[in-house]
Amino acid sequence: MTSRLKASSPPSTSAVLSTNKPLVMGILVEGICGGNLIYMIITLNTAKHNWNYFLAIEKDLANLAQYIEFEESNLGTFWIELAHILLSASSEVDVIMKQLCSFLSNNTPLENINQYKKIISEKMPELIEEKVFINRYWLTFTPWENWKNWTNPDWWSSYNNVKHHRNDCFKEANLQNTINSVGALLISVAYYYKVAFSVEKWVDVNFKETFHNLEPESTFLKLSDQYYYSNLVV
Repeated sequence: MTSRLKASSPPSTSAVLSTNKPLVMGILVEGICGGNLIYMIITLNTAKHNWNYFLAIEKDLANLAQYIEFEESNLGTFWIELAHILLSASSEVDVIMKQLCSFLSNNTPLENINQYKKIISEKMPELIEEKVFINRYWLTFTPWENWKNWTNPDWWSSYNNVKHHRNDCFKEANLQNTINSVGALLISVAYYYKVAFSVEKWVDVNFKETFHNLEPESTFLKLSDQYYYSNLVV
């Protein structure tokens, strides 16, 4: 499906994206991507900062395999290092989801996960079904599946419990919640960049092209095999 994109002002007119970092010059565009009307300020090349941040968190998670065996019987294991990753990944999910939902619903206030849930359920419900695989350990997770029942993910509730009530809820900083939070971040970042690249290239970019443009690639967590080009050499 080809995306229909147009600049909200003439393409030669620059818009300023205001952040708490140096200002970024770009063009405000609106268009259709995957059947959704999206709004975005784009630059000539979509920055990969969010992807690099995910990779740093993923590396921290993978390193824990030296100390914890990633298997079903250990999913309840809790640890200070798991708490660190849970807090970092979940906080970044909040950042990415806000950006993704702002593309999908430009005029909707975005203040908490319940608003993200509403927008994603309406505009991008396939995200909720996405699975995350740790092929090395034969583990599969579906981090956003609770949204199918209109409830928030257990890992998100645990993130808030560990963040605000650490003394009472530290056991929730466990392997299962941590893997799910990092997996949720991978899904969120993948969909974010799929939209970003679609706007940048003025076509509906698929996941294979999305991940092809995200380098280096993730090595510990993966989405469906159909989202990646085969590396098989014949």
